[in-house]
Amino acid sequence: MSFGTGHHPTTWQMMNALHPINFKGQTVLDMGCGTGALAIAVKKLGAQRVFAIDNDEWSYRNSIENIQRNALPSKIEVILGDAESLADLQLEFDTILANINRNILLNDLAEYTKHLVHHGSLVLSGFFPADIPMLKKEAIANGLQLEKTFEREGWSCLVFVNKRH
Repeated sequence: MSFGTGHHPTTWQMMNALHPINFKGQTVLDMGCGTGALAIAVKKLGAQRVFAIDNDEWSYRNSIENIQRNALPSKIEVILGDAESLADLQLEFDTILANINRNILLNDLAEYTKHLVHHGSLVLSGFFPADIPMLKKEAIANGLQLEKTFEREGWSCLVFVNKRH
C-alpha cells in the first residue's frame, strides 16, 4: 500500500507533477495504476476520460474498490493488462502517468509515445536518479522533450512533452 497511499516518494512526486497540468477535458492514462490513486486524482482535477491499467490482479481489483469508495465508479475505466492493452483502446491520451520501474518504462516508452497526443505530457516515476540518463535518451529517441525533473528521498520523476508530429 505504501506506493498507493501518496506517502511513497514516487507517488508524492507524481502528485506534485500533476498540479501545473490543466486536466479539464483531457483523456488521461494511469499506467501501472496500483491502487488507482493517480487516476482518482486526475478525475477529481477535471479530466474528462480516465483509464487505469495494471497487470496485477490485486491492483486491478483494489483500484476498482478505491474508485468506488471515491464515488467515481462509472468515471474511470480500469483494465487488467499492460502496455499492449493500449492498442485495443485505439485512443490517444493528453497525459500519460507511469509510476512503475526503470525496466518497464524503458521497454514501454515507445508504446506510450505512440498513444500520446502532440504536445501531450508523459510523467514518469519509480526509478532512481542514476536511471535518468537512459530514460532521457530513450524518451528523446521517441520524440519527447524533457520539461521537468523532481527528486525526493532518492527517487526521481521526469515530465516530458511529446514533440513528435
